[in-house]
Amino acid sequence: MITIVDYGMGNLASLRRAFACLGQASEVTSDPEAVAQADKLILPGVGAFGKAMENLQQAGLDQAVRQYAQTDRPLLGICLGLQLLCASGEEGGALPGLALINATTKKLPPGEKVPHVGWNRVSITRDQPLFKGISAGAYFYFVHSYYVQPEDTLLQSMTTCYGIKFCSAVSRGNLAGVQFHPEKSGAVGLQLLSNFATM
Repeated sequence: MITIVDYGMGNLASLRRAFACLGQASEVTSDPEAVAQADKLILPGVGAFGKAMENLQQAGLDQAVRQYAQTDRPLLGICLGLQLLCASGEEGGALPGLALINATTKKLPPGEKVPHVGWNRVSITRDQPLFKGISAGAYFYFVHSYYVQPEDTLLQSMTTCYGIKFCSAVSRGNLAGVQFHPEKSGAVGLQLLSNFATM
């Protein structure tokens, strides 16, 4: 069973439909106990970093996600969900995140239209089971104004160019995060979610 964290800021229906297409059972929950005990966990997200952390904390979900992450079970952060895994975010001032990876979020620099919305190419910089069957240079769908900057470049497993080259995926053991939306990325996104479901 794939558990999707509901803290009021995510593409929950789109994710459930994607897993249904793959024949994979999923559940959406805001129950901290269910999150901590999940078999596989997805932290989605759309919106502002500070509000997302506030919602997680008010529901007790921040500690539940941290507790879950101490195990070797698969955890995937999507878009804002990836950013929340970081030690801090600069959206709305320097704010603490879940601190599951040593990274911070940075605003995309001026020069290109922000937010970055649409299809863009990714480069796989470190092969991972999550990327099985995904070709180098595949296109995924992005909607974001901030990106993740890891302190340790070994965490970086994908990059994307949009004005600058930025980190578009991180991975460490069974913890991973992607800046794009696989649930909105057609067949290639379904392949990534299928890989996650079978980790």
